Amino acid sequence: MHITLILASGIAWTIVYIEAIRVGVREHTYAMPAVALGLNFAWEWTYAVHNLAFDPSVQGGINLVWGIADAVIVYTFFRYGRAEFPSFVTPRMFAGLSVLLFGMSFAVQWLFLAKFGSEDAAGYSAFLQNLLMSALFIAMFVARRGLRGQSVTIAVAKWLGTLAPTILFGTLEDDGGFLLGLGIMCSVLDLVYVGLCVRAKQNGGVGDVPEPRTVTNPADSASIL
Repeated sequence: MHITLILASGIAWTIVYIEAIRVGVREHTYAMPAVALGLNFAWEWTYAVHNLAFDPSVQGGINLVWGIADAVIVYTFFRYGRAEFPSFVTPRMFAGLSVLLFGMSFAVQWLFLAKFGSEDAAGYSAFLQNLLMSALFIAMFVARRGLRGQSVTIAVAKWLGTLAPTILFGTLEDDGGFLLGLGIMCSVLDLVYVGLCVRAKQNGGVGDVPEPRTVTNPADSASIL
């Protein structure tokens, strides 16, 4: 049962990442909220390296696969992301803020690791950032006014990918209810997001196209994206 749930989570989240890459490239955007992407990318590479170096396991291999897939989503963020921000955000500002975001995301993971040790840190940080991610996907749907850069597949796979470890760590491995409580809240928000995506798809809602920009300074045309 333990390995089945680990593999179920691994497959579901891999589907999320593959679909996010496909949708992002097709629609010239990024398909995961920026903060969630930063935290996810940092978590996966932190624990992929740690697990493979000190505690080889199936989860370590899954983390590596996730990290590689997430790296492609990070590429779509840097390639297309500036168009999602207001016009005053210059290429240099976007680059600086993005580097700060990803740097702080790694710092958060390493602080958890230093404070709680590898086993507890991985679970606590994963569930807390998943709860944040669930809220951020809803916020992204609202901000984009529909399904632009998103899909029902992402929504459903994301829900199932978090539900499996909720069952594993929240019920089969008793932790006093902390992870179970976080997992239940994730599921509530994930199901809300699934409902929003399904309704938008039925209504043909694809969201708004970012407002076109006029380049006033020739230097700004040299985008890093």
